Amino acid sequence: QVQLAESGGGLVQAGGSLRLSCTASGRIVRINDMGWYRQAPGEQREFLALLASGGSTNYADSVKGRFTISRDNAKNTVYLQMNSLKPEDTAVYYCNAHLLLASFGPTYSYWGQGTQVTVSS
Repeated sequence: QVQLAESGGGLVQAGGSLRLSCTASGRIVRINDMGWYRQAPGEQREFLALLASGGSTNYADSVKGRFTISRDNAKNTVYLQMNSLKPEDTAVYYCNAHLLLASFGPTYSYWGQGTQVTVSS
């Protein structure tokens, strides 16, 4: 019932830009931190960016200065603006959110379905 829906992936040339979107839906009491990860074939899932509920951000060194994470609280949506894309950015990109589903309960980690980003040389 609770899910994260992604959009914005695709094929771009090196140096190009994409903006990924991820919207949380369902019966959610509160959205805590949200983040973005990616996974290339044969590789471990890699942390990219985190946006905490208080507004602080954290970026992996590999994307710092090129990627920007933001959110629209009214739309329950987190964005990842990706600029100056490189072929090594090619991967499946996943959004993640920690969601409070019941008052005084724990938060749960949810993942989006993943969206393919391919950067050509």
